[in-house]
Amino acid sequence: MSIRKDLKEHNKHLVNAASDAGVKTAIDYARFQNFGYKGLYGGLDAKGIHTKKGLEKNQKILDHMGSTELAANLFRATQTEDKLRREEIKGKENTNNTHFEVGKVVRNTIKELGGTMPEDLPTPTKSIKEPEKEEKQKKKIKK
Repeated sequence: MSIRKDLKEHNKHLVNAASDAGVKTAIDYARFQNFGYKGLYGGLDAKGIHTKKGLEKNQKILDHMGSTELAANLFRATQTEDKLRREEIKGKENTNNTHFEVGKVVRNTIKELGGTMPEDLPTPTKSIKEPEKEEKQKKKIKK
């Protein structure tokens, strides 16, 4: 799914923007990510999203989203990165708050449009990676 690939790429840019703003360690970045999730998911952090979706500990949240949910997260990531850079935001607390606020604005926009909140969207039965694996297997068989 191309939205997932786009999100993966934009998350790299978001990491760089957060790093430039003062988010340096893996723990800092995990906390930063949780602020974005909390804004978009009505207070749920990564662990809460995992629980709500019924995911196993080793399953990645982003691999178990449909296109609507992926698009909301892509918008959150791109807008946070742009805002951090445009406004030259510095410091972990300011960076975390920015990510939360952008997530919250995206959530409010979904609400205003009458959309389903991200945490209430259905979780695909298969990981995004499963169809990719199946496609690779088909290609191997054809050879």
